[in-house]
Amino acid sequence: MAPLVPRSGDAVFANVERVNAELFTLTYGAIVRQLLTDLEEVEEVNKQLDQMGYNIGIRLIDEFLAKSNVSRCVDFKETTEVIAKVGFKMFLGVTASVTNWDADGTSCSLVLEDNPLVDFVELPDTCQGLYYCNILSGVIRGALEMVSMKTEVNWVRDMLRGDDAYELRVKLLKQVPEEYPYKDDE
Repeated sequence: MAPLVPRSGDAVFANVERVNAELFTLTYGAIVRQLLTDLEEVEEVNKQLDQMGYNIGIRLIDEFLAKSNVSRCVDFKETTEVIAKVGFKMFLGVTASVTNWDADGTSCSLVLEDNPLVDFVELPDTCQGLYYCNILSGVIRGALEMVSMKTEVNWVRDMLRGDDAYELRVKLLKQVPEEYPYKDDE
């Protein structure tokens, strides 16, 4: 089944409405800059970007499920593969690789070689604690929560900080059982 996922991501990407990449990148940069001006503390900006991403993720999952025609994933491993190959391709035009699984299969890394959010970006010395793309960790966390997976998502490596790639660590905290509003037998 693994070979179908990348093709599926490419097919979905070909049929999705797109905005100009430079406009998207510059608009995101303006949002981050405004947050830095308003909040002043880099750690507060990181929290705000994560919260913004979370709010986006809980809504974005509906569009993803509607347009990607992805069937229900059976486990966390399959879910992360779909995020990496279909989700990132559909919304950012890039794919990620899933690596560094732990022994339990509840924690892995999503590694991006390319990140369109950081085009034209250089962090000044005053912003070295900033996770510029922290919105992505919130999007993943929010989307996974909507499909009954409580997760923790953190940045491990960031090319804006001198690393060789962008790496997000995704840890499954809890598989939430689905609740239905009513019982069929009543």
